[in-house]
Order: sequence, then C-alpha cells, then structure tokens
Amino acid sequence: MADDSTASDPTSFDSGTFRNVLGKFPTGVTVVTSPAPAPDPDESGPAAIVIGSFVSVSLDPPLVGWFVDKGSSTWTAIEAAGKWCVSVLAEDQVDLSNQFASKRGAEKFAGVECSDAPSTGSPILPDVCAWIDCTTDAVHDCGDHWFVLGKVEALSAGRDAGPLVFGGGGYKGTREL
Repeated sequence: MADDSTASDPTSFDSGTFRNVLGKFPTGVTVVTSPAPAPDPDESGPAAIVIGSFVSVSLDPPLVGWFVDKGSSTWTAIEAAGKWCVSVLAEDQVDLSNQFASKRGAEKFAGVECSDAPSTGSPILPDVCAWIDCTTDAVHDCGDHWFVLGKVEALSAGRDAGPLVFGGGGYKGTREL
C-alpha cells in the first residue's frame, strides 16, 4: 500500500517532500562548540551550533563528522579555529538545545557553565551524555552543506542518560522510539 505522504511519482518530489520523508529517520541532537570568537563582531565568547547530523566515521584512526549549511556564519568561525567539541545532549536537555538553536553569540551560553575540553579548549556543555574533542581533519563539499571530518583528540562518556533525538518534527527521548 502506498504512503499518502509521497507523490504518486516517487521520482518527482520537492524539498518539502524530501524533508518530510527524511524526517521519518530520527537523528541525535548535538551542539558543536569552538573557542573561536562568535561570528557576530558585536558578540563576544565562543561559537556554537546545534547539529543533528553527527556521525562516527572511523575507529582507526578515530574520526567523526557532521554536516553544516554552507550559509552558516557560525561555521565560518569554527572553521577558522580548526578545533571544536561535540556535546551529545541528554534526553532531558530540550531547553538547552532550544537555547543554542535560537540565540545568537554570547546569548547561547547565558547561564550555561561549561568546562574546557582538554585538547582544544572548546566548551563542553554541562551534564551531557558524552563529549568528543576534535581538530578539523578535512572539509568536503556536499551540495548545500559542508561535511566536516574531525580527528578525535579526546572524549568521554558523561552522565548515564539517554540521548536527545529529533525526528518527525519534534524532540524525543530514546524511551519514546
């Protein structure tokens, strides 16, 4: 039986259909931070961006990656620094995700007590499931996004909690999957 949400011709689709179909697959919610200055010259503090496309790439050597929109001014600051940390948010950190997704510059970090990653000095968000401290290994052109490949310099599991995931247009905890 055909799904009503797809066009009668599955080879003909628009960006809305593409987004709807891919939204059926949940993604983990992470925040990538860098000690680089925020991209807005009127703001101070480190750079940060919410990423839902984080992936483990290789065990030997240890590599991870993520995708970022080419129009992101935050990426420009992180790219210039060449170092960053991925904080894997816990399922009860929806408010933290929303804060980092909706605020600009130093406002993203307002009221958030971060620690410094041991290799890069990038901010580690508090009470996360895990963090991965990286240096940029390569950046690849992927359509309207960049694929950022990072060499893992240090990492640690955080508190024992399920990760925050996003799918079907909303946040979910792992117990809801």
